[in-house]
Amino acid sequence: MTKARVLVLISGGGSNLQTLIDASRTAESAYDIIHVISNRPEAYGLKRAEQAGIPARCLDHKAFEDRSQFDAALAEMIDEASPDLIVYAGFMRIMGADFVSRYEGRMINIHPSLLPNFPGLHTHARALEAGVTIHGCTVHWVTAGVDEGAIIGQAGVPIKPGDTPDDLAARVLVQEHRLYPVCVQAVASGKAKLVDGRSIVDGKPGGFALLG
Repeated sequence: MTKARVLVLISGGGSNLQTLIDASRTAESAYDIIHVISNRPEAYGLKRAEQAGIPARCLDHKAFEDRSQFDAALAEMIDEASPDLIVYAGFMRIMGADFVSRYEGRMINIHPSLLPNFPGLHTHARALEAGVTIHGCTVHWVTAGVDEGAIIGQAGVPIKPGDTPDDLAARVLVQEHRLYPVCVQAVASGKAKLVDGRSIVDGKPGGFALLG
């Protein structure tokens, strides 16, 4: 079986990257991680890639005068690696519409809320302020709108009395580590696709829920 070539974009510690690396090395994996790129030189995820023997580079966004220059340089770097799938794993950059359209249907992200609730930042504090009883994480296709892409999969966690944003973040992160490898596997194997702006999973419209 020819495995999908996955390139991972990171900005920080890379805990989701590590789960993807671990999952990629199981017998049933449909993908290999062929490259890691960070926009921050201090990102520990670069070290994780190095330890796993995966080529990794930094493209520091601060070295560019504007967003479009960074976008163009990153696209060039991605195209050199020739991936089948681009995975955001804590990549904290909003990319321009031209960049996104270049890789439409081949780029996914994980977000720490049950979208469409709480797109953007500070999701855990916002969930607590809103008084919702269920929170979680979402894997979605990347589009030009922030956290607006069609949903591939979601996993939920209960909000407990007395929870702080940090409590909730830790509980959600556990689910992120469960959900993301499942979703990357689904896209890499062709079970999940983006068709006319909609997610199709196992031949049916819509995403799926990871339970338990």
